[in-house]
Amino acid sequence: MTKTRITMTQRGYDKLKETLEYLKTVRREQISDYMGSAIADGDLRESAAYDEARMQQSENESRIVELEDQLERAQIIPEDASGGIGLGARVVIQAVDGGEPRTFELVGTYEVDVLKGKVSDASPIGQALAGKREGDLVLVPSPRGPKKFKVLEVAYG
Repeated sequence: MTKTRITMTQRGYDKLKETLEYLKTVRREQISDYMGSAIADGDLRESAAYDEARMQQSENESRIVELEDQLERAQIIPEDASGGIGLGARVVIQAVDGGEPRTFELVGTYEVDVLKGKVSDASPIGQALAGKREGDLVLVPSPRGPKKFKVLEVAYG
């Protein structure tokens, strides 16, 4: 059975690796110390601290497995130097009917952080922007009907 590839930027891949390393080293050690303290306190059958430590350990190990899977399936997409919008592009758009310009970074699905302006290449806006260049008009589907935007700027890095 082939596993589905996950497209991501090099930055996203590096961040996942960094998080995985942290969970395997620092976080495991913290949980181990916490568990050791709970064991030293005595009766484990009624120890809320021990139960909490075991739950944290389980969550940490689950997250490690998840990140290892994502890294194994990762397909790093190189940034597009042609000026067209692709994974890793920082894009400034503005609605043609006015409004403030908006800045987005197009990233893989597992790198999305809406609060930081990182949108998925699989999202409606990501799909509408793919391959476009500065000056192009883009029609983005939305729940209230399609909106037209102009691409003001495309940059990488």
